Amino acid sequence: MAKRLKIGIAGLRGLTYFPGIADMPDVEVGAFCDLDETALNRAAAEYRIPNRFRIYEDMLASDIDAVVVGTPMNLHAGQSMLALRAGKHVLSEVIAGTNVNELFWLKEAVEKSDRTYMMCENYCYRPDAVLAKKLAEKDFFGDLYFAESEYIEDIKSWLTLPNGAPSWRQTWQVGKRGAFYPTHCLGPIMKCFGDDAIDEVCCFGVGPHTAPEFRQEDTTTTIIRTKKKRLIQLRIDVMSNRPNQNFYFVLQGTRGAIESPRGPFGSQDLYKAYSCDGKVKVSRGILWEDFWNYRHLLPENYRNMPEGARKLAANGDYNSCGGDYYVIQDFIRAARGEIESPVNVYEACEWSAVALLSEISAENNGRPVKMPDFRGGRESMELRL
Repeated sequence: MAKRLKIGIAGLRGLTYFPGIADMPDVEVGAFCDLDETALNRAAAEYRIPNRFRIYEDMLASDIDAVVVGTPMNLHAGQSMLALRAGKHVLSEVIAGTNVNELFWLKEAVEKSDRTYMMCENYCYRPDAVLAKKLAEKDFFGDLYFAESEYIEDIKSWLTLPNGAPSWRQTWQVGKRGAFYPTHCLGPIMKCFGDDAIDEVCCFGVGPHTAPEFRQEDTTTTIIRTKKKRLIQLRIDVMSNRPNQNFYFVLQGTRGAIESPRGPFGSQDLYKAYSCDGKVKVSRGILWEDFWNYRHLLPENYRNMPEGARKLAANGDYNSCGGDYYVIQDFIRAARGEIESPVNVYEACEWSAVALLSEISAENNGRPVKMPDFRGGRESMELRL
């Protein structure tokens, strides 16, 4: 029988993982931490969490085995390192760190630790992203050479707290240029690209129009070239006045392609797939077919979702179409040594660094910036324009 795993959650965001935790044997949430005492007491009572902490280090000193870091993004790296050094497994929300130095410190902390670190890129666990990865593994695309993704979400209402004070997002999201939040777009693509890695990043922006008091531009386009000369095009737009498009997704190879619909998950538009071997004519002679015709390739727990996953999936993009259920379960398996970390520290650092490099590129009129080699030594930290 597996040792009972006791999890501590830091930040309200981590509470969304309760359905996935509830369906795992020998796991409990033993502690919750939040600076807001009212929110802390309300959440701990609602979820029946026995131990409450306002000081993160005090929670680390308790008898928990693992930590979910669901705090503002500028705290992720530091709190992850504190937990690793305290002997706790870590599931960190995105992005992994907010400067290149702390990404190197984080990867060094993981390398020195015998604990599991996983970045919680829940979009890798969306049903469409999981199916795309299965198609890539089945060689559906042939030589896969191009990908495109968009994250468009109007977050202006998130920039102010209920009491009128500015939220952390004013500094760490819209206070920055470039693709400040790239991992939702990038993670599913890199999982389809297999053992490839990012080589360089360049970013162009249109400037601030809708809310010129902030540095974040209405739209940025980031072009990424990988070691295998594949191209990735990312669009980030969190300021424009328009409906959300949380995950527009395109993959193109020599033998096949997929393209997601415009609009939210479950849109009436067709989620399309094309194969040179395809025989389904959808309309006007175009050889697109329904992407979900390949649903049988999904794992059983996606084809027949447990109730907890179905409830989260009903929230659509907010809970990554059910992905929040599966990501916490994979973290628990990794913490128990049953699987390798599904999003390890090297992936976490590289994907997160796209945010940092894109800002450097945007500030230098779109010049490409080389990706540091996080698997290498400290000398790889130097950035060259």
